[in-house]
Amino acid sequence: MITEEKILSTRHAWQQELSRAITRPEELIRVLDLDRGLLPAAYAAAKRFGLLVPRSYVALMAPSEPQDPLLRQVLPLAEELWSPPGFSTDPVGERAAVCTPGLLRKYQGRALLLLTGACAIHCRYCFRRHFPYREDSAQLDRAAGAVRRLAEDPSIREVILSGGDPLMLDDEPLATLIGKLEEIPHLRRLRLHTRLPIVLPARVTDRLCHILSASRLQPVMVVHTNHARELGSAARSALERLRNAGVLLLNQSVLLRGVNDSAHRLAALSETLFECAVVPYYLHLLDRVLGAAHYELDEATAMRILDQLRTLLPGYLVPRLVKETAGEPYKIPIDSK
Repeated sequence: MITEEKILSTRHAWQQELSRAITRPEELIRVLDLDRGLLPAAYAAAKRFGLLVPRSYVALMAPSEPQDPLLRQVLPLAEELWSPPGFSTDPVGERAAVCTPGLLRKYQGRALLLLTGACAIHCRYCFRRHFPYREDSAQLDRAAGAVRRLAEDPSIREVILSGGDPLMLDDEPLATLIGKLEEIPHLRRLRLHTRLPIVLPARVTDRLCHILSASRLQPVMVVHTNHARELGSAARSALERLRNAGVLLLNQSVLLRGVNDSAHRLAALSETLFECAVVPYYLHLLDRVLGAAHYELDEATAMRILDQLRTLLPGYLVPRLVKETAGEPYKIPIDSK
């Protein structure tokens, strides 16, 4: 017999998993059998931007390997304390794009709704690691103003749910918000930018899939994957459920030193994504956020990698190499040809 307690336990499995996430550098280093000499720098960097990583994601990392490409995305390092010229707390000028709390207008025909500052993982290169979410996110208790602004502008055809991560909202609040967006007649598409199907696959519940499949708005989900090893069996299953629900799946990556800075690693990622019915969409140059300079590769190196990638893959598996520049009306393509 399926009890109400069993149903609630299943419904909230992802929150339970997240509550057990690793938040202390000492525990991450112990679980992965890393050199404890990494601890002082890790604690210093984590004071500025906290450590958060689900245990299921840690399980995909190689033990005793400090250069593991998944570990490098989440382990706080001394290099985060650098303050090099050209890096800032608002690298793509988002604060100037805020038109009402939680609503950003940067590009024609679409608007971005920041629902929360919460994520399931703290990627050390995050371009919003300094964003003032307390002042400039919609959050559910004050989302009405952002929805009203969307309704007042008939030029907006697509709304993008972002954060933080929009899937940090539970299913029912998300369904309520989507219902309000569906009432706006000029909206056609609902896009979600999320890392949770990759780093916390349990978040992709049957209820979430139903919400997206039942919406009159065409659902598009842009997931964020940087390395093929992030696509373990649980992530593959989550992506399959979304695909079966009729969600168009795209991927965006960030080109990161020590993580995916080779054509062969990127080719393996594109091939693995396509096996999951996810289209490689964007490969971003690093947004120059303070604390992430050690991940950056210059444009010339990025273009060489792109040229090599083209020799390894059919064109439809080659993501577009782009950079985002404050004030520009679109992401700038970086192309050697």
